[in-house]
Amino acid sequence: MPVQTSRRPQSLEPGAPGRVPPIIPTQPGAGGRGTGGAKKKRRKDPLWARLTLIFGAVLMMTSGLAIVGSKAVIGQATGNIAQRNLLGDAGKTDAEGGNSLDGPIDMLLLGVDARARWAADDVRSDTIIILHIPASHDQAYLISIPRDTEAQIPAFEKSGYKGGTDKINAAFQAGARNGGGWEGGAQLMAKTIKKMTGISFDGAAIINFGGFKNVIDALGTVRICVSHEVPSHHMSIVDGKPMWNADAKKTGKPMKPVVHKKGCKEMEGWEALDYARQRYGLPNSDYDRQQNQQQLIKAMAKKATESGTLSNPIKLNALIKAAGKAFVLDTGGVPIDDFIYTMKGVNGNDLTTLRTNGGTYATAASGRESLNELSMEMFRAVKEDKLAEFVVANPSVLSTRK
Repeated sequence: MPVQTSRRPQSLEPGAPGRVPPIIPTQPGAGGRGTGGAKKKRRKDPLWARLTLIFGAVLMMTSGLAIVGSKAVIGQATGNIAQRNLLGDAGKTDAEGGNSLDGPIDMLLLGVDARARWAADDVRSDTIIILHIPASHDQAYLISIPRDTEAQIPAFEKSGYKGGTDKINAAFQAGARNGGGWEGGAQLMAKTIKKMTGISFDGAAIINFGGFKNVIDALGTVRICVSHEVPSHHMSIVDGKPMWNADAKKTGKPMKPVVHKKGCKEMEGWEALDYARQRYGLPNSDYDRQQNQQQLIKAMAKKATESGTLSNPIKLNALIKAAGKAFVLDTGGVPIDDFIYTMKGVNGNDLTTLRTNGGTYATAASGRESLNELSMEMFRAVKEDKLAEFVVANPSVLSTRK
């Protein structure tokens, strides 16, 4: 039997040709890597190419609108977004399609809430989302993995982690410690998820929620429908301005609680992100938060495709600049413009959000969350590229958020 080798390239040394400068917010740089080339040559510069760069989640949803000078725009995006090897050996092997984009595309999206006062190697990824695009490249699905899911985290030599059983969000921290950095954290998370679900990945993105606010601000606002009224656990209003509670207390001034009231409204960046962070006070805690985060990603994609942002060079430049500060990206050695062009048939309305465990608790004997059998079947459907059929047969996995 032939050996299945990984198509993941090795990290390049700093300053190596083809490497994007390290622009990773709030943490020390880690080894980068070259862009490499796709197995099958693709047209890279159609002037009518459609582009949405919202890696949050995400990622690229096309607009259906022409972009002036799209080749230059894509080149700028490549230069602004830090690229790293985030997958390690959890990338697709040659037997699974390697770095060809002809088949289904699976990406790992990790959200970190890193703040300047926190140590770079002491960050957990509480947002864990799998983006699946079927081989038809005309639809996209978001599936969240609960942060408290019990997982067997493999040993990881880069950070000295010996392996063990823990909540899955601890995998990022275990990979980042001892100099592993965000690159190591993402690699160990990807390895843990592959071990749990069998899914290998074409790419990955780390989203720094602090920078993500600026992406929303570049869009103006996003329309969010709040399903359950919830007070903010993190922010208050002081002198009419939102502040972190820790910073608000230092002012000694009156603090007005931020309360996200039920109903639909246009939200600014700080408000939308604060709402998407909440889990305390929600009926299903982290499960509700997962759906709210998916809702936010979909709202951003829709706003970008419907507001004219992508056909306005000034607005588009502001969006790309903000994205470059919010994301760390791995496209598996495929040039970003190829990645974008491959997904040109997907738009914001084609983004389907799915939920694990029926959107509620599935607590194991250990007290941690587990993935029920239906959820594991859903991940098998992702691996086999049969997710559309699975969703039709099991509509209960659809998110209840609009």
